[in-house]
Amino acid sequence: MANYSDILRYIDSIARDKEIDKEALIVGIEQAMAQALAKKYGVDDVEIGIDRETGELVCNYDVSMEEQGRIFAMSVKQAIISRVREAERDVIFAEYESKIGEIVSGTIQRFEGDTVIVNLGRTTEGILPRAEKVRSETYNIGERIRALVYEVKRVGPRVKVILSRSNRDLVRALFELEVPEIADGTISIRRIEREPGYRTKLAVDSADEKVDCVGACVGVRGNRIKSIIDELNGERIDIIRWNNEPMTLIANALKPAEVGDITLDPAARKALVIVAEDQQSLAIGRKGQNVRLASKLTGWDIDIMTRAELERSVADDNQAERTAAENLDAGADDETAEGDASDSDAGGDHVAGRAAPAPGDSETNGTPDTGAANG
Repeated sequence: MANYSDILRYIDSIARDKEIDKEALIVGIEQAMAQALAKKYGVDDVEIGIDRETGELVCNYDVSMEEQGRIFAMSVKQAIISRVREAERDVIFAEYESKIGEIVSGTIQRFEGDTVIVNLGRTTEGILPRAEKVRSETYNIGERIRALVYEVKRVGPRVKVILSRSNRDLVRALFELEVPEIADGTISIRRIEREPGYRTKLAVDSADEKVDCVGACVGVRGNRIKSIIDELNGERIDIIRWNNEPMTLIANALKPAEVGDITLDPAARKALVIVAEDQQSLAIGRKGQNVRLASKLTGWDIDIMTRAELERSVADDNQAERTAAENLDAGADDETAEGDASDSDAGGDHVAGRAAPAPGDSETNGTPDTGAANG
């Protein structure tokens, strides 16, 4: 005689260990047993239920489960395992889909080519592909790693959790963890631009005038920003104050450089920024990083020049305009001279044509006819 209460106890244990829904598991077992019986007897209307209180099996056919044999048991077992895996996959998918944009931690387990496989726990593996790695970082088996959940997708019976260390939202998530004012909405991150492993520019704004948005992000003695920089392996972070006025925003974005005059071309979204000579290299940054990130952050194409370079550029432009005008005037004079020469040539041909007598005219009007003289 079967002990039906054991069935419920086993189901409860599996559901708890796998962290899946107990009711969904019971329904899966009922379907698995019904399909196995339908296949064995060649019918398609088998219905089996498990009493939720006693665990007793109820079937619309008069069959004994104890007499079904080994093949039936194996078939049911495989079906139940499949249902459990599907339920577990759905639970993992739902869990990590809700974590997209958040940071998770795990242990580097192995490498598959350029891809890093991270153990996230509970038989869940995170995948850090080459495109989402930071070039300046090194990864070693057994090391702990923190990464952004970038994408989650079902692939057959498994769930692929795509991680990222290069995405700009990793910086956003780190600031949300380290700065309570960002987490509670007092300070908002308006825009982030990043060159992974090298430099990040972060524009912040405060909803409370009493809260210094930049100071809060830096922390006392820089403790907040330091922990983030350490997590990013020394990547430089510039925190600037957001401003809706383009000139002020551009000047803030180019910090730590001090800028002078700023001229805007709204139609072309271009900005000419004048800096002192000792600030030019700082404004441009290493390999142009500072001005490049500032341009992306503000949405303006920024050109950095010193006053002397601007004056030389203006002088060169004026000289080019004068040269072009002189060439144009010279071309016009040449065309006039060619026209006059053409008219002169045409007039000379006409006179010569009148002065040169025709052969017939020379016999009549020229030297007297010899015959007439003799006569």
